[in-house]
Amino acid sequence: MQWRMKNMPLFIIATLLFGLKTYVVYRFMFDLSIENPMQEFILLFNPIASAYLIFAISVWLKPKNQMKYLRWTTLIGSLVLFLNLIFYRNFTDFITIPVLFQGNNAADLTGSFLTLLHIEDIFIFADVALVWYLSRQKFNLSVKMPKRGKIAVTAVTFLLLAGNVVLAEIERPMLFVRAFDREYLVKNIGIYNYHLYDATMQTKTKAQRVFADGSEISEIETYLKETSPDQTNKDSELYGIAEDKNVIFVSVESFQNFLFDSEINGTETTPFLNDLKQSKDTITFENFYHQTAQGKTSDSEFIVENSLYPLGRGSVYFTHAGNEYNALPEILNEEGYETSVFHANNASFWNRDVMYENVGYDQFYDEKSFEVTPENSFGWGLEDKAFFEQSIKYLQSQEKPFYSKFITLTHHFPFELPEEKANIDKYDSNSKTLNSYFQTARYTDEALEQFFQQLKDAGIYDDSIIVLMGDHYGISDFHNKAMSQFLGEEVDPYVQTQLQRVPFMIHIPGYEDGGVQDKVVGQIDVKPTLLHLLGIEENGDLTFGDNMFAEKNKDFVALRDGSFITDDYLYSNETCYDRSSGEPLPEEDAQVCQPIKEKVSKEMNYSDNIIYGDLFRFYEFDQTEK
Repeated sequence: MQWRMKNMPLFIIATLLFGLKTYVVYRFMFDLSIENPMQEFILLFNPIASAYLIFAISVWLKPKNQMKYLRWTTLIGSLVLFLNLIFYRNFTDFITIPVLFQGNNAADLTGSFLTLLHIEDIFIFADVALVWYLSRQKFNLSVKMPKRGKIAVTAVTFLLLAGNVVLAEIERPMLFVRAFDREYLVKNIGIYNYHLYDATMQTKTKAQRVFADGSEISEIETYLKETSPDQTNKDSELYGIAEDKNVIFVSVESFQNFLFDSEINGTETTPFLNDLKQSKDTITFENFYHQTAQGKTSDSEFIVENSLYPLGRGSVYFTHAGNEYNALPEILNEEGYETSVFHANNASFWNRDVMYENVGYDQFYDEKSFEVTPENSFGWGLEDKAFFEQSIKYLQSQEKPFYSKFITLTHHFPFELPEEKANIDKYDSNSKTLNSYFQTARYTDEALEQFFQQLKDAGIYDDSIIVLMGDHYGISDFHNKAMSQFLGEEVDPYVQTQLQRVPFMIHIPGYEDGGVQDKVVGQIDVKPTLLHLLGIEENGDLTFGDNMFAEKNKDFVALRDGSFITDDYLYSNETCYDRSSGEPLPEEDAQVCQPIKEKVSKEMNYSDNIIYGDLFRFYEFDQTEK
């Protein structure tokens, strides 16, 4: 063995070690799903091909520099793999270039980062130690060869890359068109080639704004007029029901519908919300889906404010905060509402201080507006009970009517709660995240109950409507084993998509005809719905959402990964399911999902074009009317 190592170039040793290490990480730490032997072979082949691409460059360097190059590229490559793994454990996604520009968010992720570390992560750096050791030995592992030999080594690189691309296209045709599905890209071309692809896409999208001339907007306008039914529906009993009332919008962090009516050891997780859901003065949409992507909470804000889809890469709040929009706060400002946001975090997190000003918020009550002490803060900051209590004085000082958005913090990954504040037991599973999830959900439920009472005591409640919405999932599919245990069924793509349902509740004091509605809706429908309740017409607005109370709605709710839900079908992971039974449709019947799939793709592209091209700068929005 020692003789072989002495006679094998280090770049070949590094390639084999790094490639096999990466395969093991893909297979058993990312736990990427494998559906057939071809996928298994590609998953093994692409990391070796990628490693060879990087390490073979060393043959063009001087012997001393070869060793230095191999040491540092092995370390850097391992760090890229490690950071993607940490990111994946939290978001079940891979890092993109726009996410890297959100680096100022990292200061608030320290606790989360430590929670995501596993002891087996040391394995990722084992080959780094070995390469560094071998590169410093007396026996020479560098390569000395004529130019012809170097060219031959490089030619093998292109053969391997071409082979990888061909195999990937055979396994997943039009792979590079399906840019929204990063897991497919990583499985088929590897994480390093994926990052090269991402860099190319970043360059392309940056160029889109430069070359946009506004001609695209008329096509999008025509499409929206043809596909969106009349949203005004003034005959609806709910049209204008909240006219001149205050709107209090609560974005409930990481809250998913499976929490409703759940119990841990006989104790209700969300007793207040369970009762509110059934009350006559509350309209609850039980099939309401979050539609966020990498921007998470900022995506949910963007969707609600603009009725546009989030980007598949990064957060619009960061990448396109300077665009022209026709956002909900701007529209409400024109109608005489004072608009504000309450969030006890630093103002620059998710670039909110910049984006909020651009979309028309009058006031941002960030962490500097609150008294944060060691006694009233834990996890991500100010606890929800203190947050709501300290916000009341600001609500009372606002001009009426007002639109105020609240973003909670306590129920945030990694769901930390001091033992003395917990009024429900932890769940018992292999997932610490899921186990703690119920305790922080219960705490937020208690905070919301107190908030309703505080609004009543302050004389604000009767002249307001209160909207509660879950912003995005809290439990990613990285915890599917524990979720399967909790749900009592396997979490397949159908169940995983159903788990993207989050609360959407409209509480109207004095209303008597509320209840639970089963219509399929999503976050993109919130803006036109709120304007409907406020009696504000959308003359000339361009939105991809529908008023939830309109007689006719678009026939699907689209998720950013290409999944969609209709009244009858659910499409996820290339499979068309019967929505009521959860059973995959037979192949001959599954074609019913194809036309909707094409519509979803078209809408996502149109929305992306609006954002990337900043197309609203070319559009004249009509004035809204009451």
